[in-house]
Amino acid sequence: MTISELGKELKKMYETAPEKEQVIFIHLFGIKYGANIIKNNYSASEIIKASGLKDSYKTEVRKGINLSKYVSYTK
Repeated sequence: MTISELGKELKKMYETAPEKEQVIFIHLFGIKYGANIIKNNYSASEIIKASGLKDSYKTEVRKGINLSKYVSYTK
């Protein structure tokens, strides 16, 4: 996936998250797409910029990416 596609997916996951669980869904995004992000050497800042979300959420994306090394996303 490109940075633009990742940004759109992050925004979608954030906007469709249950109330008060938006940050959890940002973490889930990082877990789900972490391997792709790491493989392509994308930065959380680039993805956040493409998503249009608040810049402060880049820390939450990074947490999810780091978690992706240890857990997997299934649904």
